[in-house]
Order: sequence, then C-alpha cells, then structure tokens
Amino acid sequence: MYNIKQMFIYGILSTIIFLTLLPFYYIVRVIQKKYLYGWKEKLGFLKSPDLGEKVIMLHGVSVGEVIALENLTKKIKETFPEFKIVVTTGTKTGQDIANKKYKEIADFITYFPFDIPFAVNSFLNKIKPSVVLIAETELWPNFAYLCKKKNIPLLVINGRISDSTFNAYKRLKFFFKHILKNYTGIYTQSNEDRDKLIAIGASPDKTEFMGNLKFDIKKQDVNIDIGKGSNKLIIAGSTHKGEDEIVLNAFKNVKAKVPNAKLLLASRHIERVPDIAELIKTTGLSFGYRSKGDTFSNYDIILLDTLGELGKMYSLCDFAFIGGSFNTTGGHNPLEAAVYNKPVITGPSIHNFKDIYGILTHTNAGKLVKTPQELEEYMLKLLTDEKFYQEAERDCLKVFESQKGALEFVINKLKQIIK
Repeated sequence: MYNIKQMFIYGILSTIIFLTLLPFYYIVRVIQKKYLYGWKEKLGFLKSPDLGEKVIMLHGVSVGEVIALENLTKKIKETFPEFKIVVTTGTKTGQDIANKKYKEIADFITYFPFDIPFAVNSFLNKIKPSVVLIAETELWPNFAYLCKKKNIPLLVINGRISDSTFNAYKRLKFFFKHILKNYTGIYTQSNEDRDKLIAIGASPDKTEFMGNLKFDIKKQDVNIDIGKGSNKLIIAGSTHKGEDEIVLNAFKNVKAKVPNAKLLLASRHIERVPDIAELIKTTGLSFGYRSKGDTFSNYDIILLDTLGELGKMYSLCDFAFIGGSFNTTGGHNPLEAAVYNKPVITGPSIHNFKDIYGILTHTNAGKLVKTPQELEEYMLKLLTDEKFYQEAERDCLKVFESQKGALEFVINKLKQIIK
C-alpha cells in the first residue's frame, strides 16, 4: 500500500515539475543549438507499427549501451524469431547508432519515454512489450511501477552502479527499495555491483551476477602476412589528431633500445594518413603503406590506410595502444585487441569505456598512462620484461574467462520468462 501511495505522489510531483521546467529547458537547448530530438516520442506521441502481442524491448540510453546490446539483440532475433524487437535510446547519438546497427534486426527503433506517468503509459500501451530489458542501471520510478502494474517483466541487464551513484542512492534507500521491488530481475556486471544494488534495496533473490555483455565478442578469422617475423609489433589503433606525435616520439625512443620493435599506426580517420606520413618523415624512420602491400620486412612503420582491417591486425601485435585517449574523445574499444590476449594501453581519457577499462586495469591486461612519458616507459616494460609480458597475456585470458557467458545468461532468463 505504501508503495502505491508513494508512486501516486511521485507521479503527480514528477509531472508538475516536468511540465514547469520543460519550456525553460527547451529554450536553453535552442540557445545551445542542442534541440530536443525525439521529444514527441519521449512524450508518448510515437507512431509505432502494429507490432502484435509478442514484443521484446531493449533499451540502451546512449552509444556505449547500444553497442553493447548488438550481439544480444542478434541472438534474441535468432532464438525468438516469432517476437518483434523494439530498441529504444535516450540520446540523439544513441538513436543514430541504433538506426545504423539495428536497421536489419529491430522492427522498431524509437526514443525511451520521459519518466512521467502519461508519457510512460502511452508508450507502453502502443509498444505492448512482453518483456523489457534495460542495459546498465537506469532506475526510472514511473516506468518500473507501470511495468509492474501492467504485468510486464522488467529486467536490468549488464547492470552496474558507480561509487558516487551508489553513495547517493544509499542515502535515499527508503525510496529506491520500493522502486527496485518492481523489477523482475537485476543482473549485474560484477559481484561488487550486485552487492551495491542489494545494499540500496534490491532483493537478493532477484539480483544476480551475469558478467559483461561487452566481453561477448568473437575473434575474427585471421590470414594476414605483414612480414612481422620475429619482430616485436606495437599497434597504435584509432589514433586522433595530436596522438600520432605522442606515439611516434615514444616509439622512436623505444626502438633505440629495442631495435626489432615495429609499429602499425592506424588513424581513426583515414583522410589524415597524408598528414601522418609527413610526421613520420620527421622521425627519420622508414615507413610504408598497407594499401601498397608494404611489410615490416622492409619498414619500421606501416600506415594502415585500408578500411576494416584493424580488428584483424590486433591478432598479430604484441600489445596495443588504443587511441582517442590522449584527447577528449573518451577512448575506443580495447577489447578488439584484448580478445586476442594482447595487453592494451590507454591514455587518461576513457569515459566511453570506463567500465571495461575498470576491469582490465584491475589486472595487467590493461594499463592507463597519464603522460606521454609514462606511455614510453610502459611500452618499454612490455617489450623487455618477458615474465611481466607473459603475465599480462594470461591476465587478458583470465578477464575474458571471468566475463564470458553474459549473453547466454540473458537468453536463458528470457527463455524462463517467455514460455
């Protein structure tokens, strides 16, 4: 009874606050030229196709979550072909990625509703989901309550909770423990996340460790000869402007101490290759181009100026530096290298993959360096300390072993719900 009264009051207050602030928020966004993309859909005024009575809905708020759900969504499509699939996001960038990646998988892609009763109610009445899967940990009180009221199973998958969020939620446990009761299942990336959610009121019986969906990636079949031989190969992958100078300077200094070191340099933006070539010329090191079939038999550095090959190239390296991390980009996916048991190095900007790096850097599978000098020192350590390097390789394997099975975990849970 208390939960119903609480949600009734919360629903009224959240609606009043939302409607009061919306005009001001809209004006600010227009001034900032950041428009309210999808605001009609978020208010529940969406035009959905006739999806029928069998619908599986997946929600990823932004880019990272949407990407993490891709393999799971494909598996759901394969396992439950009679069900329609709806994918929702909360941001414009997430929506763009969803439309790109899920075009052939999802039956409908739209925005997640604002957490106010009339928007959520309208959304659920139109989508009619048989089950809802929320990636990471977004606790929307009205959405959770109305799913429970409509007998729609609601699952948190790949759940995690940061220390700062945990501390804030813990102070409001009296509120969140009632919200969490509305969830059918809460499945977390780590046992630590599980314990945190239980501490703020989640039921121990409904809260389980599942692993991380982002680690459910497959190695690519590789048949590439780039003349590595017995040389030590470093890959600098997905580099951005300003990072190539850092990598090249570190590599030049490292190579002076490790003569058989080689570098494969892959810019995130292939149109930057001519500029990078000019930078390499200033180092005095020899270089060639992948597109011309050049190999390390003749060159110190190969510029990867072809598309779609970087993922396979990681299988050939000894370790990799992952770019987008010495600027404000927020890093790129380190698992493309780590899946081949290749240790990875990143700069300090990792907000796009903070959870993954949190797992990798708890071991020697990954290393966060704060300065170019630290990058050079760690590269040299991996190249010269054979015992340490072997431990780092083994840690990559151990990390994937500890995280594997998340996808099958979710599929099995769905099989129990969808009968």
